Amino acid sequence: MIKDMGRIAALSLLAWTLGGVPSSAQTPNDFYAGKTITMVLSSAVGGGYDAMSRILAQHLSRHIPGEPTIVVNNMPGAGGISATNYLFSIAPKDGTVIGGVQNNTPFEPLFGTTQARYDPTEFIWLGSPSVETGLIAVWHTVGVDTIEDVRTKEIIVGSTGASSTPTFYAKLINETLHTKMRIIVGYPGQVESFNAMERGELDGVPSIFYSSLIATKPDWLRDGKLKLLLQYGPEREADLPDVPFVMDLVTDQEDAAMLRAGFAALALGRPYLMPPGVPADRVAIMRKAFVDTFNDEAFRRDANRIGLDATNPRSGEQLQEIIDETYDAPPEVIARLRALTS
Repeated sequence: MIKDMGRIAALSLLAWTLGGVPSSAQTPNDFYAGKTITMVLSSAVGGGYDAMSRILAQHLSRHIPGEPTIVVNNMPGAGGISATNYLFSIAPKDGTVIGGVQNNTPFEPLFGTTQARYDPTEFIWLGSPSVETGLIAVWHTVGVDTIEDVRTKEIIVGSTGASSTPTFYAKLINETLHTKMRIIVGYPGQVESFNAMERGELDGVPSIFYSSLIATKPDWLRDGKLKLLLQYGPEREADLPDVPFVMDLVTDQEDAAMLRAGFAALALGRPYLMPPGVPADRVAIMRKAFVDTFNDEAFRRDANRIGLDATNPRSGEQLQEIIDETYDAPPEVIARLRALTS
């Protein structure tokens, strides 16, 4: 699919170029020569998104005509909202700024977050190197073996805060699958939640990404230290054929729509964008460059070398479709999702 999107981007660019541009005018392929592109990243230095973005910057330039310099500028704050506000309202709209935002930030306006002063449907989405699969996991000594067990027996799971993504996902699954996860907040991060599981303080975690688990705790999977009760996200993870997929367990149509909208962020993976208003020819160049980079074996090897998955990419057009579909969800679905975040 992403290869087809690449061909579409290339044909769009070719059509523009052949449309009768005077020989003295600057062509799209000339624009980026000698330029510096700033990649504004909504996360802090040192995390997985930062590492992925710096690898992407190294390889992306080779696929942009003129091979511009690409620099990463970290702008953390307000869970990614600060950078996203900047990209929407302040960043230059000439094609020299790219944004990397947390996958939940496109949906903050939908859920009523007043600090989010942007319209995600107006951003120009460029692509993502992967999608994410979330997991509910419990420690191997806990007396539940399936997600069905959690419908009748309460388990205690840890999260960072009352409005955090893991808390939201736990509430969403409780709401739609009628499970009994009791959420304890206040753990600073994943490491602390894992430590609490090991010492028996928690039964499990409601939201661990499969890509993160295989990168940080492969021995836990190998040695059977975790029971994986449920997987959720845009699609079933091929490496986990025996772990139930959430969409196979829901029967109510409104609940299914609620899950699709609630987990839409996972379908975005680690998304990249441009501000609204960038000229169409530069958008075509950049979208094609992202597709070509994601299909570049050297890029994938470098990402894999530090434990990051880049094997299931999405094009900018695909990200745009996900966002548009989520914002078109029925009002009653949005109301239920907002109730979970309040």
